[in-house]
Amino acid sequence: MAALDTTGVKGGHFRPPLHDDGEYPVSTPAMPLSDPSAPVAPGRETAPPRVLLADDQPDVLEALRLLLKSEGYQIESARTPLAAIDAIERKEFDAVLMDLNYARDTTSGREGLDLLTQIQAADATLPVVVMTAWGSVELAVEAMRRGARDFIQKPWENARLLAVLRTQTDLARAIRRGQQLEAENRALRPEGGPVLIAESPAMQPVLQLIARVGPSEANVLVTGENGTGKGTIAQALHAVSGRAARPLVTVNAGGLSEGIFESELFGHVKGAFTDAKADRVGRFELADGGTLFLDEIANVPLNLQAKLLRVLETGEFERVGSSRTRRVAVRILSATNADLSEEVGASRFRQDLLFRLNTIEIPLPPLRDRREDIPALAAHFLRQHARRYRKAITGFDAGAMQALLGHPWPGNIRELDHAVERAVLMAQGTSIRAAELGLRSERDNTPRVEDMSLEDVEGFLVRKAMSRYDGNVSQAARALGLSRSALYRRLQRFGL
Repeated sequence: MAALDTTGVKGGHFRPPLHDDGEYPVSTPAMPLSDPSAPVAPGRETAPPRVLLADDQPDVLEALRLLLKSEGYQIESARTPLAAIDAIERKEFDAVLMDLNYARDTTSGREGLDLLTQIQAADATLPVVVMTAWGSVELAVEAMRRGARDFIQKPWENARLLAVLRTQTDLARAIRRGQQLEAENRALRPEGGPVLIAESPAMQPVLQLIARVGPSEANVLVTGENGTGKGTIAQALHAVSGRAARPLVTVNAGGLSEGIFESELFGHVKGAFTDAKADRVGRFELADGGTLFLDEIANVPLNLQAKLLRVLETGEFERVGSSRTRRVAVRILSATNADLSEEVGASRFRQDLLFRLNTIEIPLPPLRDRREDIPALAAHFLRQHARRYRKAITGFDAGAMQALLGHPWPGNIRELDHAVERAVLMAQGTSIRAAELGLRSERDNTPRVEDMSLEDVEGFLVRKAMSRYDGNVSQAARALGLSRSALYRRLQRFGL
């Protein structure tokens, strides 16, 4: 067993351009998790800087376009303040280079100052460099007070203009990247490389699929009962991909209500709804250039599946409360314990979304079908919990190991983890005994209802339903008269 660790101007002139030169472990023979020479999937930071030019003079726009295009910038032009705001709402820019005067024979700069204020309100991180052929110290000070990052007077010096733009675009990207990193640090991200414990014959096809499709860009759907290690498989797929140096961002689709689903995935802007006190980066933006893992994908509400399908097809989306289209390059891994073909047949899941998600499907066997892995898995959890609780426990006695091998494990690897943790806490010696595992048969584990609290009864019924339907959340939820998301919350509460 081995662990995987995985310009013309008004009253001026222009010069030609100047060129500057946990889920759970599921171990396998060691295989490399990533190739250091493999290219990292491109994100927003690797694209050429995009600059919006705003000026009412076509010759100025053309001169600026030729200058900046030769320096590798992507250019979009606007001849009115209204067109500039519309462009900013539609696309993301790295900088704005804008005139302060638009109406003929106007030199006050009032239109440009108002436009500057609107840009700052729309995106405070977007650097604005203002230009005017009628510059004055007072106008420059007022523009800077309203948020302009720098001031260029017409006719401009190409070298200075390019230096200012280069500085501002680099700074803007650094600020946005800092915000993204801060959001990533708040998100739940797996630490360290995945540990795959998978020596049983039933797990060999899984390992072969990971090795074959992991390095690709294909979307992968991981299926299996609750607790079988779908999250760990997602970690392993990401670790062997060309995106391994970028984030693996996880979102539990089953734990999101409809009210926060869009905000969580796509982000929102300040004021989009009552509690939107500031802009928020969504999970798709956090995963840009990397991998997004959508766990419990079957629980995505039907009315929101179309929005998810759109971003999977085009890479485009809008934050809640914003009309600006953003674009990301994300690989999608998803997981479910439901039969999605059955969900499609029952009109609870879109077939076109299923086609997008399961370019490759990796089915995981339940723990009862891979009992050869139980000793290694139990030993792994024992080391973890003994270290956590600072207890000198070296292993399991013969009776405990026999109990582990004979238990049906309806909760799969997650149940095994909890059983070992309990045993570590209860152990009185250096070896764990069978009684300390707390494993019971179905018959022994059925208390009288009159002796149970209301919560105990609820937990008992949830366990019975999950056992009866072999861990299928959709079927168990229907039997209990609950929605999938409601049952999923109870499974979390009861540690199932």
